[in-house]
Amino acid sequence: MPDNDALYDVRERTKNPEHASVDDVVELILERAQQPRTEHRDAHLDEMMATVVDRYGTDPIRTVVHRVLVDGTPFRTATQGLEMSNVDGVRVGTTAGQFLNELNAQDDG
Repeated sequence: MPDNDALYDVRERTKNPEHASVDDVVELILERAQQPRTEHRDAHLDEMMATVVDRYGTDPIRTVVHRVLVDGTPFRTATQGLEMSNVDGVRVGTTAGQFLNELNAQDDG
């Protein structure tokens, strides 16, 4: 279960230009949804996002990512007012957090 009090190091929240932005995270989600990695430990996330993006399009994905990473909305309820299942909100939120950490680690390295 995700920690509802989690704070993410995303540029829109921290105002730190060295942190990845929501747009960076969404771009990576969409890129990997179009071209899922194979033979990678997180390949399942890419495949899962391919299904979710295909099902809902890009705008709801962007909204859920912003709500989770910037507003601190719990994954399950980040879909409120969208035509998206709560389970898919959890999937998007989990992937967004993972990809944000990956982007920030690349910038550090």
